[in-house]
Amino acid sequence: MKYVGYYRVSTKKQSRSGLGLEAQQQMVRQFAATRGGLAAEFVEVESGRNDQRSELAKAMAASKKAGASLLIARLDRFSRRVSFIASMMEKGVQLVVAEMPHATDFQLHIFAALAQEERRLISERTKAALAQAKLRGTRLGKNGAILAEENQRRADAFARSIVERLPAGWERLAYSEVARSLNAKGIATATGKRFHAQTVKAVLNRLKRGGGDGYRSQRAI
Repeated sequence: MKYVGYYRVSTKKQSRSGLGLEAQQQMVRQFAATRGGLAAEFVEVESGRNDQRSELAKAMAASKKAGASLLIARLDRFSRRVSFIASMMEKGVQLVVAEMPHATDFQLHIFAALAQEERRLISERTKAALAQAKLRGTRLGKNGAILAEENQRRADAFARSIVERLPAGWERLAYSEVARSLNAKGIATATGKRFHAQTVKAVLNRLKRGGGDGYRSQRAI
C-alpha cells in the first residue's frame, strides 16, 4: 500500500514543538516505511480553521493519481472540526492516521467530535478564568500588549522594506495590479505568501498611517 504524507503546522515556530513538522514527519515516515512507503509528501503552513488549503488539494490529487491513501500523523493536525473531516470522507479521501491506523471512518468522526468539543470547553474555561481575574482587579494583557507592539514594529518595518520595490506609478494602480507586480518580482508577504489585493491594501494603509517614512518619500517624488 502506498501513501501520500500530509503535514500541517499553523506557524513555522511549531517545528520546535511536539506538534511540529519534524514530529509529524517522523511518525508518518516510520509508519509508511514498513507498509509500502511514501509516494509523495506535502507540507501546509496554515491555520486549522482554514478549510482552503492548497497543499492539501495537491496531496489529494497525488494520492488519487497514485492510488494511495492520505497519511497523517495525528487527527488534530489535520483538523478538529467534524464538518471538515466529514467533507474529506465525502470526497472519497482514504484517510489513514499513523497514531491510530486501525480507526474506521466512524471512529474518526467520533475522535474529531471529541477534539472539537475539547477545544470549545478550553475556550470557555479560558474566558471564565479571565473574567474572574478581571473581577479581582488583575491587570490583563500585559504580555499580549508587548507582543502586539512587537508585531506592530515588524509590520511597519516590512511595509517600509518594500516601498522601493513597488511598481512605477503604484499610487494610481489598483491594489490587484500592485499585487501582481510584486508577485512577478518574487517578493513575498511578511508571512512568506503571495500578495493579494487585500494584502497590498493593508501594507499601503500602514504606510499612510505613518508606519514609516517610505510612503511619504515616495509620494514626494
